Amino acid sequence: MEQREIMQRGVGILTEALEMRRQLRENPDAEVTGSGAVSALLEEMLPHIQLPADASPREVAEIVTEKLGPAIVHITSALTFAFVQLAEVHDAGRTDMSSADVLRSISLRYEPRPER
Repeated sequence: MEQREIMQRGVGILTEALEMRRQLRENPDAEVTGSGAVSALLEEMLPHIQLPADASPREVAEIVTEKLGPAIVHITSALTFAFVQLAEVHDAGRTDMSSADVLRSISLRYEPRPER
């Protein structure tokens, strides 16, 4: 999965969370459920790991770290980037952009560009 796709998925997850929070504020008794976007992202991004039956705990830790590390870094980077963008708008006291506007802007920035 490309970084662009990871960023768009991360923004999608944050947008969904924002919408769920809005729905709960409007109707605290409502049952609000997510789309499973977090689970889907993790399932697509995290590699399946096969461990040797005779692997020691140390070997298991090394294998898991080696296999999962890069994916976790990509996901964390995408979510951190989105958080920083949101925080900068908030800290600047901007009232012309909502959180949803900021997330939409990030998502558009990472739209695939048509090939020429």
